[in-house]
Amino acid sequence: MPMSPQPLESKVEELEDRVTRLEALPARIDSVELQIVQLRSEMHDEFSAVRVEMRASKEELRQEMRESKEELHQEMRESEEELRQEMRQLKEETRQLMVELNDETRRHMLVLHEEVIGRIALLQEGLVERRQPPRKKRKP
Repeated sequence: MPMSPQPLESKVEELEDRVTRLEALPARIDSVELQIVQLRSEMHDEFSAVRVEMRASKEELRQEMRESKEELHQEMRESEEELRQEMRQLKEETRQLMVELNDETRRHMLVLHEEVIGRIALLQEGLVERRQPPRKKRKP
C-alpha cells in the first residue's frame, strides 16, 4: 500500500516543527548557562558579603564584650571601694560602741567598788564596837 500524500505532508511538517524547536535549543541552553553563571556569580558575591558582615559582626561583638568586661571591672572596683568604706565605718562604729560599753562597765564597777568599800567600812565598825568592852550605863 502506498502512503497517502497527506500523512507524508503531515510528517514533514511535524519534522520541520521538531527541527525548528531543536534549532532553538542551543540558544536556550546558552541562556540557561548564562543564567547559571550569573547565579554562581551572585551567590559568590552574596556569600562574600555574608562573610564580610559576619567578620564585622564578630569584631563588633568582641568590642562590645571588651567594653562590657571593662565596665564590669570598673563597677567591681567601685563596689569594692564602697564595701571598704562601709567596713571602715562599721569598724569605727564598733570601736566607738566598745569604748562606750567599756566606760559604762567602769562606772558600774566604780559604783560597786564604792558599795563594797562602804559595806567593808560598816562591817569594820561593827567589829570595832564588839571588841570594845560594853560601857556601863550611868544611873541617873
